[in-house]
Amino acid sequence: MTIVQIQQSIEGVIKLYSEHPEKALSTDKAAVAVIQEGLRCKAEGPNGAVLVSDMPKGIGGGGTAPTPGWFLRAALANCDATVIAMRAAQLGIVLTKLEVTVDSDSDSRGILGVGDSVPAGPLNMRVHVLVAADGASPEQLRQIVAWAESHSPVGDALRRAIPCSTEVEVA
Repeated sequence: MTIVQIQQSIEGVIKLYSEHPEKALSTDKAAVAVIQEGLRCKAEGPNGAVLVSDMPKGIGGGGTAPTPGWFLRAALANCDATVIAMRAAQLGIVLTKLEVTVDSDSDSRGILGVGDSVPAGPLNMRVHVLVAADGASPEQLRQIVAWAESHSPVGDALRRAIPCSTEVEVA
């Protein structure tokens, strides 16, 4: 899609949702995960989407695929990059470079239950954005990134405590 097509698509959806906010509400597509072998896990989703993860050999996995934690960082990087590109297109700015890097620090004792006070998830995350565009000032690019960071669905889910429930069915 060209920048103009992206811009027109976004404007059309904004107009629709502004006039009919109820149409913006939806249940997101489910991901269904099953253990394949050992700690190797396969999640399937809509339109044949597949994601395979595994854990490192050091904790009993096969090390055959990225960990779920890496996919979390990749999801944030992809989501932020997408929303940055959307916002730039919305403003008519053609990006010449966009690279989003996400890393984190973790304490592996958490996932293993070594010490009740150690969180299982990352202790922190860092997002680094490298962005360039012809004809856009550094301040404009920083504003685009700031806007995108505050509108990134994955970023929002990580930064805001969202209700999460678990239902267990025993087969």
